Amino acid sequence: MDVVILAGGFGTRLRSFVSDVPKPMAPVAGKPFLEILLASLSNKGITRAVLSLGHMADVVAQHFGSKFQGIDLVYAIETQPLGTGGAIRVALKSCVQQVALVINGDTFLELDVSALETQWNQTGRPFIVGIEVDDTTRFGRLVLDGQRVVGFAEKKAGGSGVINSGHYLLPTDIFDGFDRPDPFSFEIDFLMPNVQNLDFEVFRTNGLFIDIGVPEDFLRAQTIFT
Repeated sequence: MDVVILAGGFGTRLRSFVSDVPKPMAPVAGKPFLEILLASLSNKGITRAVLSLGHMADVVAQHFGSKFQGIDLVYAIETQPLGTGGAIRVALKSCVQQVALVINGDTFLELDVSALETQWNQTGRPFIVGIEVDDTTRFGRLVLDGQRVVGFAEKKAGGSGVINSGHYLLPTDIFDGFDRPDPFSFEIDFLMPNVQNLDFEVFRTNGLFIDIGVPEDFLRAQTIFT
C-alpha cells in the first residue's frame, strides 16, 4: 500500500521548543522526527510514501530528496492551507495503489501494517485505527457497534475506551462524489457526517502511541527514541 504522511502543520503548540523547522522535523533524540517515522515504515516494508507538505515544505524536501531508506518519496505541496481533508484529497491523487495508509507526521504509532492490509483484503472497507486507553478525555472516543464505527463521543467524555489514533486506511477514491471545496477538516466535515454510510471499521492496536505535537509528549519522546 501507499502511505500518505500529513506533514504540513504549523506546530503552534511547539513554538517554545522548535521555531526554525516544521513540526515533523522537530529534533527527537538527535534526529528529525520524520526520520524516525519513515525508518519505522521502512522496517514494515513500505516502499512508497506521499508527503503532504505546507509550512516550510522546502526544509522537508531538501532534507529527504526522492528516497529514504528504500522508500520512494513523492511530495504533495499546498500553496495555501487546505485543511486535513483537502490535504488528504490532494495527496491521494498521487497514490498508485487502490488503498493508502494515512498518518500524521507528528505521531508515532506501533502498527502491524500487514495485519491491517489483511483485514482490508478480507472486507474492502475503510478503517480507523483505534487504541484502547484508560482516559479518553483528551482524545474523544469511538462509538462502536461490534467492529463498525458508528459515531464519535465528545472529548470531555472521560473513562476508558477506544480512541481514534488519527491513522486511517482509505481507498484512494473515497472522496469521489464529495464536492465540498477546500479547505475542510477530514474529521469534522467528512468523517463524522459520513462514517456510517462509508462502513468504517475499527482496527485495534495496543502499540506505542505518542504525539510530539503536544509539549509533554515531545519531551517524553526524547527518551523513548534514544
